[in-house]
Amino acid sequence: MLDILLVVLFCWIFWKSLGLALRIAWGTTKILVSILFAIALPMVAVCLIFAGGVLLLVPVVLMVLAFLLLKACT
Repeated sequence: MLDILLVVLFCWIFWKSLGLALRIAWGTTKILVSILFAIALPMVAVCLIFAGGVLLLVPVVLMVLAFLLLKACT
C-alpha cells in the first residue's frame, strides 16, 4: 500500500514539475523575444534613415527569429 502511495506521489510531483518547467520556459521565451524586438525595432529605424538595402535585412531577420521563437513555444 505504501508503494502505491509513493508512486502516486512521485507521479504528482513529476506532473507539477513539468508544468513549472513549461511556465519557466515560456517566461524565458517571452523575455528573449522582448529583447530581440527591443534591439530590432530601433535598428529598423536607423537602417531606414541612414542606410538601405542589405543593412535592413539584419533587423528583419531578428524580428522573424523572435516571431518564430514565440510561435515554436506555443
